Amino acid sequence: MISFNNEKVSASVSDEQTESAASQKREERLRKFRELHFKRNEARNLNHKEVVEEDKRLKLPTNWEAKKARLEWELMTDEKKKECAAKGEDYDRVKLLEISAEDAERWERKKKRKNPDPGFSGYAEAQLRQYQRLTKQIKPDMDSYERQREQCGEDFHPTSNSLIHGTHVPSKEGIDRMVEDVEKQIEKRAKYSRRRAYNDDADIDYINERNAKFNKKAERFYGKYTAEIKQNLERGTAV
Repeated sequence: MISFNNEKVSASVSDEQTESAASQKREERLRKFRELHFKRNEARNLNHKEVVEEDKRLKLPTNWEAKKARLEWELMTDEKKKECAAKGEDYDRVKLLEISAEDAERWERKKKRKNPDPGFSGYAEAQLRQYQRLTKQIKPDMDSYERQREQCGEDFHPTSNSLIHGTHVPSKEGIDRMVEDVEKQIEKRAKYSRRRAYNDDADIDYINERNAKFNKKAERFYGKYTAEIKQNLERGTAV
């Protein structure tokens, strides 16, 4: 009888242990299932957000990123100008102090690559460009500079009391250089003139000036394709 009770107790204990292990496994599976479900929902939300953002980007203009960066830079510049004005500082000077030597060299190289001549916009701008071009071509003669400084003495750096106006006499070499440069300028202007000489022997195939320009353009673009047809029409042998 006692052995039977012991067997019954041991069986009930083993059943409880089995049930406990099964419940732990079930809880573990449920926990993993909830984690997977949470991750799936999170991935779904992230994918939806990415799709919405991509759709917004596709609807924006092609140069939107550049415009946005430009606007942000302008806002930052305005704020910096206000800060400098409040402190009583010069914004251009502060900006130059913040630029590194590498950035300055890169910008200078970029400026040199660009064409500084935007075309004719006015006689004042053309004169300024001509002056800048001529001054860049000047090569100082240090020997002549030293001689002139020795000759002038203290008057080399004139003051309000100096009387040296009209005393300078240019050298023959300087006059020759000026004449040569003026002749080059005249030759360059003649080369780039847009006036066309009138040819009296040319065929008259127009009725007015506008029609003449149109015929010249047509001849320039299609002349080689219509040369044979034109010759046949002139000979009267066109089919």
